[in-house]
Order: sequence, then structure tokens, then C-alpha cells
Amino acid sequence: MAECPSRHTGPAEATARNSPLALSHVLFRQSWHDVVFLHWEADPYEVARLLPSGTYPDLFHGRTFVGLVFFAMRNLAFGHAPPLPYVGAFTEVNVRLYSRDALGRRAVVFRSLDCDRLLPVLAARAGFGLPYRWSHASRRWHDNRLVYRSRGRRDGSRAGGSAWMEVGGKPARTRPMDDFLTQRWGLHESVRGRTYYLPNTHPAWTFLDCELLGWNASVVGAAGLAEPLDHPVSVLYAPGVPVRFGPPVRLPGRTDVP
Repeated sequence: MAECPSRHTGPAEATARNSPLALSHVLFRQSWHDVVFLHWEADPYEVARLLPSGTYPDLFHGRTFVGLVFFAMRNLAFGHAPPLPYVGAFTEVNVRLYSRDALGRRAVVFRSLDCDRLLPVLAARAGFGLPYRWSHASRRWHDNRLVYRSRGRRDGSRAGGSAWMEVGGKPARTRPMDDFLTQRWGLHESVRGRTYYLPNTHPAWTFLDCELLGWNASVVGAAGLAEPLDHPVSVLYAPGVPVRFGPPVRLPGRTDVP
């Protein structure tokens, strides 16, 4: 079980608009389109117990957050190979937390990832230990209004995530808290008791002004956190970015789960 205090980590990686590390080589590529970020404040001690061994809650002025993120995945490909047909395009809805490790690297930790393609779900669970779930997930545009919806198919859970918003055409101003939440250059996960860091790189985000019209975050409660009841503290929309992932790196030291 992870501990809460972040004093166990090294100096924090700087919040930067571009990846601070160059990838040694590209493991896989993908593009994220119509990205919607909804965030709520979370209890750091509740978050700590859900993180992989060797990682700790990343705090912004003493606060940590849970994110509900929606996007359309496109052009999934391995290395420099052409994009995979059919299975390389799907809608994803994920619940994520914010972590740091002993080297000070900031990352995300996924608590759930809903996807409407079965093969990527099976591959990501088997290869990377990521908590993907085969789900009904959809994205629809109605003029300038964007609607995302997801719910599970097989696990009997009615929990899902949804967001509907009006998107404008003007650039949006971001706050330091928004930068803290979105400028993330890796993920932490654990496979067979060993925690790893998977780096990524992509161009700087461009956010457009938007208004959240409605939402459902029951999937956050199903992911082991308190279900949000209040309006999100951060609402962002980005047209999208191409993303590259590098090879996973094990965290230093022994990180086996006791």
C-alpha cells in the first residue's frame, strides 16, 4: 500500500509544456482527439492507498485530484509501423490519479479505462497491467456541442462516465493548476508486484474555451474513490495531439507489494 506524504520523493520534475526527456526509441504511437478533462479535488490519503508501490500522491499546494478524461483514440501503431486498421481507433474514458516517484517524476495512475474495442483491452491488460474495461463508449458532435458516454458491458456494473459540453473557437486561458493536471509525461503502473514508469511525449496542449453542460462521474466511485457530487474544479477541452510512448522503466529499489 502506498503512503501519502510526498516527502519520500526526490525533487519534483518541473511542470513543462513539452516532455523533459527524449525517448530512447518509440514503443508505440497514437493520436488523441477531442480531449475533455474534468477534475475534482480528492483526499490525498484516499488516493495514496490506490497508487502502485513506490509512488506517492503528487500535490499541488497540498491538494491532489482525480481526473475523468474522455477522448477519441486514432492511429494506434507500434514503433514506426503503419497504424493498425479498425482496432487502432476507438473511444476511451478513463479515471486517473496523480503520482510522483522517488526520482521526482510526475505521472498519472489509471484507475479505470473504458474502451469500445476488445482487442486493445486484452492487449493492454496482459502487456502492461492497465485496468482496461471493454465498454460501450461513444462520442458525438451536435453542431458545437460534444457528448461522451460510457458504461460497462460484462461486469454487471451500471457505473459509467459522461460529459456534454459546448465548445467555442477561442483559445482558453489555463491556470497553474490546469498545467499541473495536464502536463504529464508518463504513467506509473504495477505488473506482478513491480512498479514501472512509461514515458510519453507530445506537442504542447492547445485548449479552447468550453462550457460544461452536464456530467456523470459514477465511474469514479466504481474506481475506488468518493464519487464527485460538486461541479469540477477544472474543465478543459483540447482538439488533440499526436503521442509517442517510450519503453517502460522499472522504479529503482524493491517495489514488490508486501
